[in-house]
Amino acid sequence: MKILKFGGTSVGSPERMKKLLDIVNPAERQIVVLSAMSGTTNNLVEISNALLKEDKKKGIELINTLKDKYDAVVAELLPESVESVEGDFRAQGQEVVDYHFNFLLSLANNVFTAIEDKVVLAQGELLSTTLYHVYLKSIGVPSVLLPALDFMKIDEDNEPVIPYTTENLTPILEANPDTNLFITQGFICRNSFGEVDNLRRGGSDYTASLLGAAILAEEVQIWTDIDGMHNNDPRIVKGTKPIANLSFDEAAELAYFGAKILHPQSVFPAQKYKIPVRLLNTMEPQAFGTVISTESEKGKIKSIAAKDGITAIKIQSSRMLLAYGFLRKVFEVFERYKTPIDMITTSEVAVSLTVDFTDNLDKIVEELNSFGSVELDRNQTIVCVVGDFGAEKHGFASKVLDAIKHLPVRMISYGGSAYNISLLINTDDKVEALRSLHNRIFE
Repeated sequence: MKILKFGGTSVGSPERMKKLLDIVNPAERQIVVLSAMSGTTNNLVEISNALLKEDKKKGIELINTLKDKYDAVVAELLPESVESVEGDFRAQGQEVVDYHFNFLLSLANNVFTAIEDKVVLAQGELLSTTLYHVYLKSIGVPSVLLPALDFMKIDEDNEPVIPYTTENLTPILEANPDTNLFITQGFICRNSFGEVDNLRRGGSDYTASLLGAAILAEEVQIWTDIDGMHNNDPRIVKGTKPIANLSFDEAAELAYFGAKILHPQSVFPAQKYKIPVRLLNTMEPQAFGTVISTESEKGKIKSIAAKDGITAIKIQSSRMLLAYGFLRKVFEVFERYKTPIDMITTSEVAVSLTVDFTDNLDKIVEELNSFGSVELDRNQTIVCVVGDFGAEKHGFASKVLDAIKHLPVRMISYGGSAYNISLLINTDDKVEALRSLHNRIFE
C-alpha cells in the first residue's frame, strides 16, 4: 500500500480536485491524505483570532464569507441534482458544508478558548476530505473515508504515538479488503487528553509519513506544486534544478533549515522504518521529482537552504573559563521555556547560539543575565549548505566560505553533522549569499 499526500494547492479548487484522479489510481491500494483547500487554514486562523478576542461580530462575518466560498465549491464540484440509488450528491455536499459552518457558528455563540481554537483549525481538512469522498461517490469510484481523529494521536510531549495509529488503523483497512482508495485528513489528531489537536503547520506531510510508518507502507508520496526538492530556493535564484536523490539525513537538514516543500519532522518516521519518500509535482506528474531514501550520491554538495527569523544570543562570562557545568545551566534555561536551539558555537569565555522561537525571549534573557553579559542580534538568517561532508572529505568548507568571503558572517557551524555547513548572516545579505553560493558551487 502507498500513502499519497496532496497539499492545499493540489485541492485548491474543484478543478484541481477532479484532476487528482490523473494521479490517484483507483486500481491500486492507497491512502490519500488531503490538506485543507488552499487559503482555508488562514481563514480559519482569522476566525479563531477574532473569537479569541471576543469580537463575535467579526468572527461570524468571516464564517459566513468562508461558507460562501464552499457553497460555490459544492456547486462546481458535484453534479446538479440528479437522483441516484445513493441520493442527490450535490445535496449531500451542501449538507456537509452546512453542518461544518453551523458548527463554527455555534462555537462563535459560546465561550471560546484555546481548546475551541484547535477545533476550528481542524474544519478545513474535515471539509476537503468529506467533499472529495462525496465527489468520488458521484462518479462511481469506491472509497472509504477514514476519520484521522480515530487513529492519529500525540502524547503529553506532543509526540505522535505510532503504535496507537497501527492498532486503530489496521483493523479498518482489514475490514475493507475490496476497497483500494482510503481518504483521510492530514494535520489533525487528538492529544493525550482526547481533545482535537494538530501537528502544526505543514503537518499533512507529517501525517503521511506517520501513516507510512504505522502500516509499513511501500512508499510515501508528497505531491506539491514543485517538481521535487531543488538545489536552491527557486524564488530567489535562477536556474535551480531538482535533486534526484537525497538521503534521509540530507532531506531532514534541508527541511529544517528552510526548504518549504517538506515539513521538517516528516522525514523521521519514514527514516526509522526505511520507507522511501517521493516528492512529486501535481502540475507535472510525469516529472521524476526527488526520492528520499537510505541511498544517496556520495562526495557531493546537494543543496542550499535558508531559514529566516533567527535571533542570535551571545553569553559572555569569565566563569566559563576552565569550568564545567556552565553550558548545562545555560541549556536548562532554554529547556524550561521549551525553546529549541538551532546553532551553537563556543569559545573560552563565551557561547553564541540561535533560536527561531522568541515568544519567551525576554524571560530567557532575564535568566541568562545572571550568568554574564548577554547580547542579542535579531533579523538573522541561517544559510545551510547540505551534502556529503564526512570527515574524510576535503575542500568543501573552503569552497563555501570562499563564495561568501565578501559578506559578514556572524557564526559558522561545521562538524556537528556529516551533512551540513551552517552560516549565520544578516537577513539583508541572504539573497546575495544564496546567489553567490549557487554560482560558486553549482555553476
